[in-house]
Amino acid sequence: MAVRTPLYNNNGNLQDMTTAMVTNLVNQTIYQYSLLPGTSLSVVNSGGTLGNLFDTRLQAGVSSSGVSSYPSEAATAEPSVVTVTYGKINQVKAAFTPTADTGRTWPVYRTAANEIQSMTLQDVKDTFLHPAIDSLVSGSTTTAQGGTYFISTSLSVAGATIVSSTPVFSDTRANVSAYTAGGMPETLDQPSTITNYYLHVCNGVNSTYTPPMFLTASHDIQEYSTASWGSLIQEWIRYTAAQSTDGYQINYSYTSGTNRGSGMGDTRLNGSGNYQQRFININDYRAQEFPNGTAIGINTYYLKISKI
Repeated sequence: MAVRTPLYNNNGNLQDMTTAMVTNLVNQTIYQYSLLPGTSLSVVNSGGTLGNLFDTRLQAGVSSSGVSSYPSEAATAEPSVVTVTYGKINQVKAAFTPTADTGRTWPVYRTAANEIQSMTLQDVKDTFLHPAIDSLVSGSTTTAQGGTYFISTSLSVAGATIVSSTPVFSDTRANVSAYTAGGMPETLDQPSTITNYYLHVCNGVNSTYTPPMFLTASHDIQEYSTASWGSLIQEWIRYTAAQSTDGYQINYSYTSGTNRGSGMGDTRLNGSGNYQQRFININDYRAQEFPNGTAIGINTYYLKISKI
């Protein structure tokens, strides 16, 4: 690992950057990533590459009827479980070829022998790109994670942009108040939405920084313009996040990594059935079992971020 100290122009004098100045360059790298993430998530109708989540709820048993008496509880169908599948998050990793290292592409630094030398790509990874990725994949959801994603129960979150107003997961339960004896035969599945969960992306913030210096083709030392440095470092942080082969590729899943945002809970009523009767006439005695019980947690899913 070779973390370098870039040089900068201090009123015509080449000086080593301070630690704070290098940190500002890392922050700028994160900001550039937020403008065009290398690993991006979107909301789709179904078949998302992150896989499926499952919401479960009870529905009523099928209504029974008798011609001279009510069907017994034992003979009446029990409430059953309805399962709804959510495969709504799709992950895409950018595929492109970034600017090649010519030997003079990257900032210069002062060697131990007091010589001016261009950083290698590995130096750039160790100094800027990998520290930026480490910040991006943390469990926080601030501007220091700009361009990365999290889950919230809110449609609007300060410092973030909603990806879609379509929930990526909904926790539903049987609406027990919708089932009445007078409504027999009741519609089996009458759900109520308890909580919706939405995908958001963290906003970035443009940071003040001092541009580093580089060697031109004629071996002059020149300061990067903010446009050229921004474009170059954006290419490489984006490429690193999408295609890194040294353990710094950003990846999302439901199974491994650091939790991002709210857990998506599947809850369900735990009752064995509310047996009800309805008299229609001497030839029509009806019975049906409705969902009942207390809500319990069945599963909690998390969007997770990691580097692979």
